[in-house]
Formats: sequence, C-alpha cells, structure tokens
Amino acid sequence: MSTPAGPPHPLHPLPHGTHPAFAVTVDLAVFTIREGQFSVLLVERGVEPYAGSWALPGGFVEPDEDAESAAWRELSEETGVERFGAHGGHLEQLRTYSAPDRDPRMRVVSVAHVAFAPDLPEPSAGSDARGARWWAVDDLLGPDCGAAPDAPSLAFDHTEILRDAVERIRAKLEYTTLALEFVAEPFTLPELRRVYAAVWGAAPDLGNFRRKVLGTDDFVVPTDAHGTPSAAGGRRALLYRRGGAGAISPPMLRSPHTDAGPADAG
Repeated sequence: MSTPAGPPHPLHPLPHGTHPAFAVTVDLAVFTIREGQFSVLLVERGVEPYAGSWALPGGFVEPDEDAESAAWRELSEETGVERFGAHGGHLEQLRTYSAPDRDPRMRVVSVAHVAFAPDLPEPSAGSDARGARWWAVDDLLGPDCGAAPDAPSLAFDHTEILRDAVERIRAKLEYTTLALEFVAEPFTLPELRRVYAAVWGAAPDLGNFRRKVLGTDDFVVPTDAHGTPSAAGGRRALLYRRGGAGAISPPMLRSPHTDAGPADAG
C-alpha cells in the first residue's frame, strides 16, 4: 500500500497553477472619543471597487512587511500617529476575514486590527481616497450592532468587521483596564467614567465604578493635583494617571440596568 504524499516541503514551491493567487490586506477599525461620542474613522473610497462608498482604512501588505507592520503604516498614513506611547493608545489584531467573495477583484484575505487612543486628530485621506472623517458609531450601528437607520452601506465586509471591533472593545472594557487608553493623562474619575458611558452607551453604576477603579490594585494612581471646578461648582476632582494593572477581577460588567444618569459624577 503506497504512502499518501505529504504536504510540499516549505522550501519547495508549489507547481505553477496549483493554487490561484491571492493577496493579504490589513483593515483598521480606529476608534476615539470625540465630543463625548464613541467614534470610528472611515474613508471614502476614490477607486473601484466600491468607489464613493465609505470603508475602514487599510491597504495591501507589502512584500517586505508583516501584518502588524502594515497596520502601523496604515494607521500613520491615515491619522498621523506613528506609534502609541506616553499619551495612551492601543493596537491589537482582531481576526482574519477570508470569505472567498469578500473582494470582487480577486481572493483577498484581510487581517483586521483594532486601534484606539485619546484625542486622535482630524484624519487626512490617503492617495486612493476622496475623503476621511470620524463617524459616531451610533450613526453606523444600532443598539444591537445591526445597521443603524440611514447608515451608509460600507464597502466589502467592513460592516461585519466594524461590528466585531465594537463588540471587542465593549467586552474588553468589562474585564481589562483598556478604558484608560481613551483618556489623556492626567484625568479625573468622571472623565474615565465618561469613556465607559460613550463606549457602552450608558454610564456604569457610580458606586460600582468607583469600587472597581479604586479597589483594583494599580488601576489608577492618584496625583497631588486637582482638576478644574465643575460648572456646578464644588470641590475639584483629584487627578489620576494610569496604573500598571491590566485586568479587572471580578469584571465590571455591562448591565441592562446600567445607570444612565450623569457620567460626570464621581
């Protein structure tokens, strides 16, 4: 009985025509909070396919780079951000999208990434885009992450990628300290609570929020400074900086009974 042939040796190329050619791209769901709204960066495509449609920024992975390097390059080209550093920010891989018909040009596999940071600047459109702007996530996705009324139809499978990216961030804010990457240092607890309100759509219960943030070792580190007085007057809120903690245990879970009251208390 003959032994079935194994897979080709990695150093031996496959015979020509054995597999159709395909390309690898990166797509980025880039988020920030602008004027209190959880916002995502979209570009208006200037070339086919989907010319005139809105899409997540992204591009092809060059022969001399890996997917993460390509993601950083695209982030820099679209936002001017070279790398996240002292001012906060986070980039991580979301998942791979590989449906055979996701791109009408050819077989294209996309390695999608999620990025978020505080105070990201106005975007500049790349060479193959007509424009770029920040969109409120609520204007694109409904409460159940379906398409919002009157929302533009995004190119390719970018509505699916956006939906997955939004849920990734909302979930990670429950059990990690990544909400800190949406605020610039120093910050007050009310400013941090407004991050949860913007991303989740409602502010977390004030008492539970304070217990989680102040009770989790090294979540935040108090400074000796205070913020400006609120419009209502009263004492000035203490300023904090980021701590080194990465996890919240037990997590600060979203709830249908989340306090929708003012997020500037605390």
